[in-house]
Amino acid sequence: MNHSYQLQSAVSAKRTYQAGLRPRRSCDDLSAFAGTRCRWSQGSVILCGLMVFLWGNLMASAQTSMSEYQLKALFLCNFVKYVDWPSGAMQGTTGPIVIGVLGEDNFSSNLKQAVEGKTVNGRQIVIKHLSDDEDLGGCAILFISSSENSRLSAILGKTSTLPILTVGEDGAFLQKGGIINFVLKEGKIQLEINLQLAQKVKLQISSKLLSVATVVKE
Repeated sequence: MNHSYQLQSAVSAKRTYQAGLRPRRSCDDLSAFAGTRCRWSQGSVILCGLMVFLWGNLMASAQTSMSEYQLKALFLCNFVKYVDWPSGAMQGTTGPIVIGVLGEDNFSSNLKQAVEGKTVNGRQIVIKHLSDDEDLGGCAILFISSSENSRLSAILGKTSTLPILTVGEDGAFLQKGGIINFVLKEGKIQLEINLQLAQKVKLQISSKLLSVATVVKE
């Protein structure tokens, strides 16, 4: 299943913004990250359109300048809303939702800012930086940095039977057993999803998320 990003959403977002509406402050409020050094090309406009469509909130501008890892942080924060975990997969029904980061942390403070003060169904979202030998079982989402690509197969082998949404940034991430992969092409971050593996570990991914993936492995 292949789906391309639509420029129409970005144009609509820009018109709405020009009409004087303001974005809500939430995980998906990109205005909190204004003023970054990295300026994106037309691809960023298309990606902004994707984010409006997927997360349902207005952008401050369809041409906001954002870095790669600011965008990835927003995706990780919002994946929580579009994935259902099996009962008992996390710490009870009121415990925090843990996003683990394994390997080199390229997010700086972006991921912390994205989740700060945010809750989903009354549950706080927290970030946990993991060491090599640490138990991964407490994570709802596990982001595996590209610094770990050389041992990616071994890491994913440990999570292959656990209800953990694994997210990576390696070209062979899905083939090695990952669930969601970030791919950077022509200034755009695209999503690849291994739906078959997600279903194997009893994770239910929303059709809204699947609809914006460029590759869905079924």
